[in-house]
Amino acid sequence: MFEFGQKSGLQRKRLITRIIVGSLFILFCFSILIYRLWVLQVERYDGLSERAERNRISLIPIPPRRGEVVDRNGLVLARSYRDYTIEIAPAHVKNTDEVIAQLREIIPVSDLDVRRFKRRLSGAHRFSSVMLRHNITDDEAATFAAHSYRFPGVSLKARWVREYPQGESAAHLIGYVGRISEKDKELLEKEGREGNYRGTDVIGKKGIEASYEEILHGKTGWEEVEISASGRPVRVLKKTDPIPGDNLRLSIDMGLQKMAEGLFNNPRNPQRGALVAIEPTTGEVLAYVSAPSFDPNLFIDGIDVENWRRLSDDEDAPLLDRPISGTFPIGSTYKPFVALAALSLGIRDAETRIPDPGYFEYGGQRFHNAGRAVYGPTSMHRAIVVSSDTYFFSLGPIMGVDNLHDFAQQFGFGKRTGVDLPGEKRGILPSREWKRQAYKDPKKQVWHAGETISVAVGQGYNSLTIMQLAQATSVLAANGVYMRPHIVNWLENPVTRKAEQVVKEPDYVIPLKPEHLRVIKNAMVDVNRFGTAKKIFAGARYVAAGKTGTAQVFSLKGARYNVRALNKSLHDHALYMGFAPADNPKIAVALIVENGGWGSTVAAPIARKVFDYWLSPTRQEAPEYVPPFYEEASEDPQEESSPDTEVPAETPRNPEDRTHDATPDILEPVPNTSSTSANPLPVLQEVR
Repeated sequence: MFEFGQKSGLQRKRLITRIIVGSLFILFCFSILIYRLWVLQVERYDGLSERAERNRISLIPIPPRRGEVVDRNGLVLARSYRDYTIEIAPAHVKNTDEVIAQLREIIPVSDLDVRRFKRRLSGAHRFSSVMLRHNITDDEAATFAAHSYRFPGVSLKARWVREYPQGESAAHLIGYVGRISEKDKELLEKEGREGNYRGTDVIGKKGIEASYEEILHGKTGWEEVEISASGRPVRVLKKTDPIPGDNLRLSIDMGLQKMAEGLFNNPRNPQRGALVAIEPTTGEVLAYVSAPSFDPNLFIDGIDVENWRRLSDDEDAPLLDRPISGTFPIGSTYKPFVALAALSLGIRDAETRIPDPGYFEYGGQRFHNAGRAVYGPTSMHRAIVVSSDTYFFSLGPIMGVDNLHDFAQQFGFGKRTGVDLPGEKRGILPSREWKRQAYKDPKKQVWHAGETISVAVGQGYNSLTIMQLAQATSVLAANGVYMRPHIVNWLENPVTRKAEQVVKEPDYVIPLKPEHLRVIKNAMVDVNRFGTAKKIFAGARYVAAGKTGTAQVFSLKGARYNVRALNKSLHDHALYMGFAPADNPKIAVALIVENGGWGSTVAAPIARKVFDYWLSPTRQEAPEYVPPFYEEASEDPQEESSPDTEVPAETPRNPEDRTHDATPDILEPVPNTSSTSANPLPVLQEVR
């Protein structure tokens, strides 16, 4: 009995000990829970509450409507319309190929749509949605809505889509939009503008779509949406409406534009070339032609490889923006400016007659007139009218290349004119300093006096743009007033009720003497009345001033120019510059027909038709626009390029002329591989 009592006492003690230890353990655990509850509910309340709120509320960007682009008369050149799309979220789809196959059973999905989808998928975030098909019709949207329960992770959405109703017309000046690339994202982040592009897929790539991107884009809106734990929207808590981009009203007249384009794109004899027409008193660009052209609608959602190869491999280079990116010798169209430089610098009097035996001899070499014509004693007026090379050859050595460079640059030669388009080249207006920087070989860095002889007739190292020639012609017509050339005339925002004119005042005025201008202009008038363009302008109801030009593309070295024996690519360039009416200019024109032959027979007729159209008394001229909410020749020798002018075999480019990088998304075929997860599908790399 005693032993039993002893064991019972020990067991009771052990039990009490266990109860105490267990109670202490439970109390310790509850203490931890209470402490943790204190930390979560008191110490970290603000942070966790904010995170919970963020999980409950989703910020959805609302992309703004891109501004419209219209011509001076209100004709739409670029606009945005609402489009419905089918999009797939990779994170919610196990096998994208199977989903696409099932979707094809209820709505059409082309192979090109699939290629584009996979191209976008390769660069998309796993949790973002990627567009599969656009331009969904109402019937297709209704069909998908009825079957949407079968496709988790697939949604019907709306977006703004860019459209260019005029197709190839004025494509180079309007440009196009394309999908935002990695380089675009890096630039937006660097400029601190990436937040304004949330929810936006495209950005301006070329033309005014690129140069006015920030103005056209607008401001992104935001929507605060309450979502459930499953991620479905419950209600809209707050909404900030997007602000649409400004509309651009151009100075371009599409009637004139299409007429001029038709002159280059004649189906029986299509020509490569460029034409720019400017209103001299305002700097407004009235027509901007680059032939051949392309359809900008091809680039909006990424151009397919077939169309890209067709455009990029075309020997006529339809993607080249010729007026500002193509550089050429401008031949005899340079002579009026050389003559004006001689007068302004006091190098030669207008009445001084220079013997013209048909050639100019310098350093033991003879430089002959075009066609080896002989003009006898020649004044400045006659030299311009008959286009005497000998007269201007003789000016070169005594004027000097640097004096000519400095004078001509005032008119816009050899510098960016300031036109509101990306990718404008400076070209080459030669000088001693230019040659020192252009060549690495010290022997080639030396400028020789004889080289100025070819430069004085627009050949040699001269390599200029048609925009520069048009601007120089416009400045000459305006008596030295330099109005910056511009494509966009007005910026209009109907939401903010503001309108702004792009160019109001001249940049500067060149100090030119009226008597010197009178000499040059009278000579240019007589070019069209009695000189190389007299047959082309016979019967015109207005008096026009102009100058024809023919520029060599290689050195003849004294040989005769035989067009029949040469490849088309070696034919001379045909040029013309001029303005009309001569006494009160309304339009200044410069143009080139690449490898077209003589300026007097090929380029001048195009200029005549442009003048006729713009100055026609029957043309319906629109009144000056103000925004409604605004507050405020056979018997004559054919004009050929001189066979003895120096045409460098290789002229180094101006190092400041960098090619505008706007390589589009190019969609190539991809292997038909299936995705068993949400990982991106393999596609070919973007062509660079």
